[in-house]
Amino acid sequence: MPRSRRPSHLPLPGLLGLLVFGPALPAHDLAAQQTVGPVFEDGQAQVVEAFADSSRWIREELYVETEFDSDGDGRLDRVRVAVVRPEQTESEGLQVPVVYESSPYYSGISGVGPFFWDPRQELGEEPTPRNPHPPAPHNPRPGISRSHVGDWVPRGFAVVHSEAPGTGLSQGCPTIGGDPEALAPKAVIDWLNGRARGYTAAQGGDEVLAEWSTGKVGMTGTSYNGTIPFAAATTGVEGLEAIIPVAPNTSYYRYYRSNGLVRSPGGYIGEDVDVLYDFIHSQPEDQRAWCNENVRDGEMAAKDRATGDFNDFWAGRDFMARTENVRAATLMAHAFNDWNVMPEHSVLVYEALKAQGVPTMAYFHQGGHGGPPPMELMNRWFTRYLYDVDNGVEELPRAWIVRGDDNRLEPTPYPDYPNPEASGVTLHLRPGGNQKGVLSMEPSDEEAIESLEDGVSSEAVALAGAAESDNRLLYATPELQDDLHLSGFTTVTLRVAADAPYANLSVYLVALPWTEGDEDEGIQAQGGVITRGWVDPSNAAALDGERPDDPGARALDRVVDHTRFTDGAPLEPGEFVEVTFELQPDDQVIPAGQSVGLMIFSTDLDFTLQPEPGTTLSVDLGGTSIQLPVVGGESALRRVLRRTAS
Repeated sequence: MPRSRRPSHLPLPGLLGLLVFGPALPAHDLAAQQTVGPVFEDGQAQVVEAFADSSRWIREELYVETEFDSDGDGRLDRVRVAVVRPEQTESEGLQVPVVYESSPYYSGISGVGPFFWDPRQELGEEPTPRNPHPPAPHNPRPGISRSHVGDWVPRGFAVVHSEAPGTGLSQGCPTIGGDPEALAPKAVIDWLNGRARGYTAAQGGDEVLAEWSTGKVGMTGTSYNGTIPFAAATTGVEGLEAIIPVAPNTSYYRYYRSNGLVRSPGGYIGEDVDVLYDFIHSQPEDQRAWCNENVRDGEMAAKDRATGDFNDFWAGRDFMARTENVRAATLMAHAFNDWNVMPEHSVLVYEALKAQGVPTMAYFHQGGHGGPPPMELMNRWFTRYLYDVDNGVEELPRAWIVRGDDNRLEPTPYPDYPNPEASGVTLHLRPGGNQKGVLSMEPSDEEAIESLEDGVSSEAVALAGAAESDNRLLYATPELQDDLHLSGFTTVTLRVAADAPYANLSVYLVALPWTEGDEDEGIQAQGGVITRGWVDPSNAAALDGERPDDPGARALDRVVDHTRFTDGAPLEPGEFVEVTFELQPDDQVIPAGQSVGLMIFSTDLDFTLQPEPGTTLSVDLGGTSIQLPVVGGESALRRVLRRTAS
């Protein structure tokens, strides 16, 4: 039987060109018009020479008044805004749409040091206080930022930047996902549409109008700067026509917790919402005391590092649960190997918006945190929804996936994500997990219970690479005879017992044989982490595995499923409980010659709290299984596991 071939694909620019129908799409016939206007070719806004001279750009700074008073001074907060626009918006009355980025980082951040929470903490107990964080510097920059200006102003857009509340010269308090982070950009968009007021000063000042604006706004940015566009979109503000969030944090609960378990973002063990507050709080130091007392030391005290359960504090910072308000056309961008802001943040939102009928598209790649879509795709998105150019974007494939070590500018088009040809295939566990047990497509009548001890000091990568360990259980498929394509969520069902009332439970899907390498580059050339997941088994009652059968209802249900983690209960030592949960979504091609392994262990040194070692977890193999999202389904998996003679 011949080896399976990787699906063919064209570079993105070539594919876009194929999907343009008819001639170029100019907005203005320059030969017939007195004024300079935007030019569109191949469905994209082109650089116009008259817009490209940066010395002629109009630059202005102002303060937009919001609808909230987050710093308790009795005045509505104002946020600092900077505008860069073509000179023709002043001299010729040209009106243009806006590309807008907001950020808490523009005026400086505090250093990283021993100011995080100590992860060495017993589960279910209150943590010891953390070391005070040094103040972030106050260093406002003129113009706020130069990001995006060179890309969009020459193409006939204005670029707007704003400092988030409580940072730089913006008034208010940092709330780290609180309502002001959505309402501040809403106010700026309202100002661009004549519904809010802008002023020349933070207090008083002359009014500033945005008469040069068409009122159509697109937002983009990466990480925190990608979170804010989605937050703004959940307000349903009129005029926000399109967003391109890159690696956005769409739920602070999912950022700092997993299935009822306290978990840190990758690389920042011990970080929590109050740490991030200190990291970005860059307003003048003499203005910080009220915010520190009332927000950081007051409101944020409800974050709960003892249980990790969901509560009202986290509900107020859950943009993902507000997708029903989103009307902006949304192009999500994320990396499958982003262990800071996990890919579920974008994938779940993408699924929910699809179910709601919002125009959506996805760009997913194999790198780490960050990585925007190709400029051609972003240009086409903003051209369509900010200039109303009928450029065929709706006919493009819905998902663009960078496969393996492919060039990020040449993603493979999918009709959707997950790949529509993927379906869940269940694998069962056979004994031998302290060395290497077997993942089999066939269930077993054999009853077996295998155990592991929480070693705490062992890193996950060391456990995956060990030939034998009492600190993990590892089960693997036979060697793959052909490439295996996984696309979507891997679901794990575990029947597990602990000899303590609380325990960490960590699950990795790995490619074997294990070799250490750069995980940001995927696993195509070596064994490594395919995906990860974490769960608190004391929340077993919330993890019953019940989900709606309808895909749309299922998508919306999964967006808010963390709201079930409100009342975890201690485990009865020795009593088995069942937990069903999803690992982080992925799209990987596992090469022939490797195996797919399921690793079960307890404390994950890079992500979870670290209690004293010694807790024993027992796994009932008969009640444990894993469902892989295999492109081609069961027949494809059987083929790659057991090749038949041609």
